[in-house]
Amino acid sequence: MKDGRITVIQSDDLLRTLPIESVEGITIIGNGQITTSCISECLKRGISIQYYSSKGAYFGKLSSTKHVNTKRQRLQVRLTEDKAFVLTLSKIILQAKLNNQIVLLRRYQRNSKIHVNEEINTIKRLKDKISYGKDLPEISGYEGNAARAYFKGLNNLINVSEFKFNGRNRRPPKDPFNSLLSFGYTILLNDIYGAIESRGLNPYFAFLHQDREKHPTLSSDLIEEWRPIIVDSIAMALINGREISIENFYRDKATRGVYFTKEGLKKYILKIEKRLDTSMRYLNYIDYPVSFRRAIDMQVLQLCKAIEEKDPNLYQPVIIR
Repeated sequence: MKDGRITVIQSDDLLRTLPIESVEGITIIGNGQITTSCISECLKRGISIQYYSSKGAYFGKLSSTKHVNTKRQRLQVRLTEDKAFVLTLSKIILQAKLNNQIVLLRRYQRNSKIHVNEEINTIKRLKDKISYGKDLPEISGYEGNAARAYFKGLNNLINVSEFKFNGRNRRPPKDPFNSLLSFGYTILLNDIYGAIESRGLNPYFAFLHQDREKHPTLSSDLIEEWRPIIVDSIAMALINGREISIENFYRDKATRGVYFTKEGLKKYILKIEKRLDTSMRYLNYIDYPVSFRRAIDMQVLQLCKAIEEKDPNLYQPVIIR
């Protein structure tokens, strides 16, 4: 860190230098290091620093407390106990997620000789059932059944046999496709975590998801509608577009999990960063394009508005068509 610019160095070679004003967050993977002066400046400016293992496991983050909003957090916590608010907001989020899953399956079906209409129709039926669900366990059950149909459909639409998979699995991911999803969800979850913190909410008090020790469950709430749009679509694009190969993964002998090689990790990070910086028009409450990263922050603001007005219907989810 020098003269207001961050310098990135690898093996004593200068890779790049950039003004700190242009930095929204820093991700350290593996044995990368960051100077104390850079850490201090990031904390002053509210720039989060995230740490991952070389296998993509999330360790934690450094973040400033400058955005804490205790009044907003008190309201948030109270509303997590309001069953009507929780159920309505959860329905809005899950219906948006299932809608986006349907759209993604349809998009890939159009460019394929494989038909997944059965899976699409199953998700549509379950999406309708969520509307009439009477409690959180019921609608969560519908979402779980929809997820099984969705991943079955995605598997059928993969055109590279080595990447076929048998449903969703994690901790550790047991195949390359699930490795793509797990790492992508981790990155996205922590981007959402940063947006939540920056708007004064508490990442650990959620509506849709139950409390979990050391897990930012509010991030898990807000990631749902984004999963198909960002992470799942990136995985399909990388595979069907042959931008990534089976050689970009390896199986760990100790855990039997499947992880990125160094080259595979580089390909994935470049892909997801490009997607997050891409402009889109999926927010129906604005009439101009914004990047996916900016849209995530705007969705957190939508949630803040719903919380402050105590009206879950003010939250407008991301819905693709």
